[in-house]
Amino acid sequence: MTLPAAPRRPVALALMVCAPLLWSMAGVLTRGIERAGAFEIAFWRSSFAALFVAAALAALHGAGAWRALRAACSTVGLVSGLMWAIMFTAFIVALTMTTTANVLVTNSIGAFLTALLAWLVLGEPVPARTWAAIALATAGMAVMFGGGLQAGDGRQLAGMLIALSIPVAGAINIIVLRHSAARIDLMPAVLLGALFSAAVTLPWAVPFAATPRDFAVLAGLGVFQLGLPCMLLVLASRTLHAPEIALLGLLEVVLGPLWAWLGADEVPAGATLAGGVVILTAVAGNQLWGLFHPRSA
Repeated sequence: MTLPAAPRRPVALALMVCAPLLWSMAGVLTRGIERAGAFEIAFWRSSFAALFVAAALAALHGAGAWRALRAACSTVGLVSGLMWAIMFTAFIVALTMTTTANVLVTNSIGAFLTALLAWLVLGEPVPARTWAAIALATAGMAVMFGGGLQAGDGRQLAGMLIALSIPVAGAINIIVLRHSAARIDLMPAVLLGALFSAAVTLPWAVPFAATPRDFAVLAGLGVFQLGLPCMLLVLASRTLHAPEIALLGLLEVVLGPLWAWLGADEVPAGATLAGGVVILTAVAGNQLWGLFHPRSA
């Protein structure tokens, strides 16, 4: 099975910017859902993502799509698929148990975990500027959502523990993608993750209550907010180092309130804007330094 060509670095960076841009649409799109509950949203979102990824694989590989899927059903492919499923499912479950601020701030540790695992497992050197950018971006997250942090009861704490599985799974997944990039195409693992997530959430999703309008929104979520950006991340991981993938992924936190502002007239608070500027400064500064000082990249 011929592996997809690794994109050039500028292309990979563009793909990794597009991914969080699409992920960040979740909040504004879900506001158009009329009746579907959280688990039904998770089920249909994962189901539509699976259909899209399957169609994309068929278009990319033609008659070899089935061979690509079977090749991905190796140990590393199944691990990657499981990590995708955890991320797809845990986010929705965590939001039903705790606040959005708790979930997002908990997710912010993913960049640190990814850099640490990349250094320990892959031996990828992590420049001091990247550690500094991760710390600065985490501080920006705290500024953005610090006022909404709370963990006053057992349910809130349980929700944060479930949310903790998202950055852990994300870090492991990026390491698996980087480790296997030269040997196996793990784009089919996104399909496996979506199928696993749909299977797990189905028992809690029935009886279905989605309206025709809901199905249209859920299809958009599955294709543009889940399936496509995850495939872009897999492709970008063939070129970019693990820490910068995780750091660029934090753009989702900045872009989410921006979509809500533009699409739902939700004017962000001053702290949200200030924290967003800090995160953008950290991400942009890290990439620009690497651009003008290539030896440190």
